[in-house]
Amino acid sequence: MTRIIRTVGLIAAFLCMTVLLYAQTGSIKGNVFDKETGEPVMFATIHIEGTKFVTLTDVNGYYILQKIPVGAHVLRLSCVGYDTIRKELFVTADHTISHHFMATKSGIELKTVSVSAEKERFRSETNTSLVYVTPKQIQQLPSIGGQADLAQYLQVLPGVVFTGDQGGQLYIRGGSPVQNKVLLDGMTIYNPFHSIGLFSVFDTDILKSADVYTGGFGAEYGGRTSAIMNLRTREGDKKRFGGKLDVGTFAGKLLLEGPIKKFDEATGGSTSFILSARTSYLSESSKIFYSYIDEDGLPYDFTDIYGKVTINAANGNIINLYGFRFDDKVTYKKVADFEWNSIGAGANFVLVPSSTPMTMEGKVNYSKYFIEMTNKSLTDSKPRTSEIGGFNIGLAFCYFIPYGHIRYGVEMDGISTDYQFFNSSNLKIEQAENRTEVGVFAKLKQTYGKWIIEPGLRFQYYASLETPCLEPRAAIKYNLSDKLRLKVAGGLYSQTLVAANSERDVVNLFYGFVSAPTSEYLPATFKNENISDPVQRSKHVVLGAEYDLSKHITLNLEGYIKEFTHITGINRNKIYNDNVTYKDKPDALKKDYVFEDGSAQGIDLSVKCEYSKIYLWLAYSLGVVKRDDGEQTYYTHFDRRHNLNVLASYVFGKNGLWQLDVRWNYGSGFPFTQTQGYYPQLSFSGIGDDYLSVNEQLAISYAEKLNEGRLPDYHRLDVSLKRKFVFGIHNFLDITIGVTNVYDYNNIFYVDRTTNKRVDQLPLMPSAGVCWSF
Repeated sequence: MTRIIRTVGLIAAFLCMTVLLYAQTGSIKGNVFDKETGEPVMFATIHIEGTKFVTLTDVNGYYILQKIPVGAHVLRLSCVGYDTIRKELFVTADHTISHHFMATKSGIELKTVSVSAEKERFRSETNTSLVYVTPKQIQQLPSIGGQADLAQYLQVLPGVVFTGDQGGQLYIRGGSPVQNKVLLDGMTIYNPFHSIGLFSVFDTDILKSADVYTGGFGAEYGGRTSAIMNLRTREGDKKRFGGKLDVGTFAGKLLLEGPIKKFDEATGGSTSFILSARTSYLSESSKIFYSYIDEDGLPYDFTDIYGKVTINAANGNIINLYGFRFDDKVTYKKVADFEWNSIGAGANFVLVPSSTPMTMEGKVNYSKYFIEMTNKSLTDSKPRTSEIGGFNIGLAFCYFIPYGHIRYGVEMDGISTDYQFFNSSNLKIEQAENRTEVGVFAKLKQTYGKWIIEPGLRFQYYASLETPCLEPRAAIKYNLSDKLRLKVAGGLYSQTLVAANSERDVVNLFYGFVSAPTSEYLPATFKNENISDPVQRSKHVVLGAEYDLSKHITLNLEGYIKEFTHITGINRNKIYNDNVTYKDKPDALKKDYVFEDGSAQGIDLSVKCEYSKIYLWLAYSLGVVKRDDGEQTYYTHFDRRHNLNVLASYVFGKNGLWQLDVRWNYGSGFPFTQTQGYYPQLSFSGIGDDYLSVNEQLAISYAEKLNEGRLPDYHRLDVSLKRKFVFGIHNFLDITIGVTNVYDYNNIFYVDRTTNKRVDQLPLMPSAGVCWSF
């Protein structure tokens, strides 16, 4: 009997040990680096063969796999453009293995891997209202002026409307520029586009990625009510010195990069730099190449400088130090001068603790923007100026859990604004304010079978206004099948920044900012309701679906609604000073600012095809954007009902040295307010004026209904052809020729109401560029 009991006990103990051993798990984490340059490899697929354990590297090349059963496993790295790597590792209980991959570029592009990685990203990310842009995609657009640019690529995205080549602005799903936040390595960029709308301030060759959230963005972003553009620059080459010299008909550029301390493959440690400087000489070169447009030359000049030093320590820890200066100048003879500059500097870091499945990110930076306009057409003109600057400090943690992660953090912004403006009644509107904002957020991402959920919450506190905003956010995706995925996102958003110009101005190169004014500068009521605070708010709801038509063709369909409340703007109708003398006058005629409500709704459709050497992109948007000023509801001047973009890129010839890029854009006409007639207007400055001798001015009588008219439809075809000449592994020459507006269609920009002269957008413009990489 004793022997039986002992035998049963031994069997039970063995079974328990087996169960415990089976239940025991470990983790694998590490980084993926490009073996040639030391650059982190984003979105590489890390898979334990024979299991369902799979993940993607993040923007820093970091990955982690958790709850892996104890035992020997084969870890596989696969990424488009790189050779597949397999590594056998033994996982022990309650232990984390660190393993770095050194990825070698493949001579043959792995198309099946490309499709697999793309599908894995679709299955594992909600991707609602998110367009992920890479430098490669930007290079597949016809190069205007001989150089590819982010500003040109953003115009082909669904939901994005661009109002003009010369002084136009970018509007994202009904949000005006001031409602869109642009981040570069964590720094706020207040004006990301030059006055000639073909160029941004960002050099494509230094960009790593650009995340464009057209709505429904997560809790980690705050301070804007419409959209987010989050751009990251790449690290400099960690193994060799090199660069690019790029000369085109519009601008020239020099890029330098290299190691300060060379990359150590054993530890991943290195120190590198990258420096980019670009300048435009269009005001001079246009006298030679585009004198048929204006014999005095196109009056646009700009300069962009950006530098970055990256320190990579062991275990994936990263520190970045960076700074920039952007300048822009426009001189319209006998009309106006515009000039702005922007500077900034900062640092960010990523720490990867060895004993905890988490990462910690931090940033501290400062940026400043100043713009000035001088109107030459008036003898007594006074300059209009706007300045904004401030610091940003943030700390975020990402704790990895099985099939997901928890991200939380805190952010603080200090903002200073200074604005001066004289309106048509020669009344001065000015404001100088200092504001402090604090944001705290938490966000969960978790996968449950076919479901991916991302609930989040942000608490935004506008300290100077003593106004708290609780902003819940959420995104959900359901993988209905291997080919079809359904998704939804939405949330509440807020901001205090105000545009230092009227949204009703169709053409306005003056792009300034004002902090949310206090109640003394605002109307007391709006739509017969008392205004409790000056914070602007919005609500987003987005519904969508992704469908794989084939291995190489993906369709994305999204419908959205945005509701904006208490949009604050400059009061262009102010004719009285806001003092005791005019206390009986309505607020609409004496306050510096006015309120509006707004809405944007629409449907965006995109189809992408990537197969072999062919890239096709089709994007169609149907949208309606309205504003309500309390007296009337009207369509905004950027309400483009239909917008269609077709993009095609084809690589051909021996060794793929030729590339042909084509883009065609169609847009229905923008709204405008019709002119009813003209009349002589007499202006008086006081009781003593002699009405018999006062000079009259030409005044315009506008239609009673705002923006009831529609301009003609817009369409344009751009084409470029590129040829690469290879002299060595790192030594090659790219020659690009292109034509903008190939069939020279006269697209209207606006009509000068005083002279009744029509002003068109850019006509047919050939261009060329030569880029030497070394």
